[in-house]
Amino acid sequence: MKVYILTPTLQLFDGDARAVIVPGTQGQFEILERHAPIVSSLGKGVVTVTDSQGEKHQFEITKGFVEVLQNEVNVLVRQA
Repeated sequence: MKVYILTPTLQLFDGDARAVIVPGTQGQFEILERHAPIVSSLGKGVVTVTDSQGEKHQFEITKGFVEVLQNEVNVLVRQA
């Protein structure tokens, strides 16, 4: 799946991924290939992306939103 992680001023990640773990305001959850469409608010925590090679990338955030649609994940955040 294609993953984009953006802040108001820069792009933190743009690439293919196997999984994304996000800190939802109601608890942490994982997004996998072909996830159902969703829009959710995010709280303070760490966004973890496992890329297509299996390497993990972590980004600390204060808050934001995630949108999943048609195997594309858009994460819009404020970085800590």
